[in-house]
Amino acid sequence: MGMTMAEKILARGAGKEKVSPGELIMARVDMALGNDITAPVAINEFKKIGVEKVFDRERIALIPDHFTPNKDIASARQSKILREFAREQEIVHYYEVGRMGVEHALMPELGLALPGEIIVGADSHTCTYGALGAFATGIGSTDLAAVMALGELWFKVPPTIKITYKGKLPPYVGGKDLILYTIGQIGVDGARYKAIEFAGPAIDELSLEGRLTMSNMAIEAGGKAGLMAPDEKTLAYLAERAARPFNSVYPDKDASYEKEITFDVSKLEPQVAFPHSPENSRPVSEASHIEVDQVFIGSCTNGRLEDLEQAASILRGHKVHPRVRLIIIPATQEVYRQAMEKGLLDIFLAAEAAISTPTCGPCLGGHMGILAEGEVGLATSNRNFVGRMGHPKSQLYLSSPAVAAASAITGRITHPREIVS
Repeated sequence: MGMTMAEKILARGAGKEKVSPGELIMARVDMALGNDITAPVAINEFKKIGVEKVFDRERIALIPDHFTPNKDIASARQSKILREFAREQEIVHYYEVGRMGVEHALMPELGLALPGEIIVGADSHTCTYGALGAFATGIGSTDLAAVMALGELWFKVPPTIKITYKGKLPPYVGGKDLILYTIGQIGVDGARYKAIEFAGPAIDELSLEGRLTMSNMAIEAGGKAGLMAPDEKTLAYLAERAARPFNSVYPDKDASYEKEITFDVSKLEPQVAFPHSPENSRPVSEASHIEVDQVFIGSCTNGRLEDLEQAASILRGHKVHPRVRLIIIPATQEVYRQAMEKGLLDIFLAAEAAISTPTCGPCLGGHMGILAEGEVGLATSNRNFVGRMGHPKSQLYLSSPAVAAASAITGRITHPREIVS
């Protein structure tokens, strides 16, 4: 019996010919990362271990992104811990304000997440890099400390669910809609401690940006990782970016999956996740009566250039509804620069949107757009749990950038075709 992508990558990392679901292994880590919330704890634990140097200063990334630019004294202290440790250890991949980006958008952009690799991060959305064919998963801060010291970590090999998407994607339906629909079908625990392999014609049709969005939210289905087999689009994306050599991994034709699911998405509507869970997803047509106070376009899920281009194509020539605040945050400095060069920022400003330097900001209720009691928000981010973006009595809906932009214009959750005829 053959192996799945996750099994093959973990076997390689463990120096084994074969691994099986449920097996406990020690495996070499190719890349580890932490941010301004999780890395300070890891740094403190690293110092307790008594190791003087990290295992490899080129295989660790420290990216302060959650509360940066620092919103208060406490967040400034957190970032200072990262900054000083990076200098002390001569960490190559430390990215400060002005050079940084939201970590899960920045890592692929810099070619630091590659096919066939084991990548761990002290952030649950590390699973994003599975879109590039990596086994990427979130870990705790104490585990990150161990990885920084040793360069390896224990794993329990997960079983794999294969999800195949058939059919041609309808207009305004993309990666965000596919993953919201999927979570709605299998639930937030449908892939708990399992790897997911995303496949099929609809995945092939998606851009890399759309694929990254899907893998980013594998954790919202409980997934340990969300992988896609590298193809020509993947290799073209990495041709100008890859920071080191890599070896792509593909599932065996006779791989054993715990479950196989097939969705026909040819008639799928844009999806909206209602409060207070990503699994509460419904067609946008069922949300057209819901008025919004704030719209946020950005985050590690949907703050890439393609996302901003999609939003701009709908906002062009329109104004944000006078009752609505529209906040747009490019995910990285490079995305910000490209958006400026393409004239997207002019479109956003003309529409009366607010534009921020890269930061996670409102996604986690950090800063730059907190919801007050009773307010309704629509966001392109990945979670809408109670209080996720502010007051516990606020309500947060999730959608694609296209739906978010259209909704900012009308003041209610709106299918983009209402704006673009």
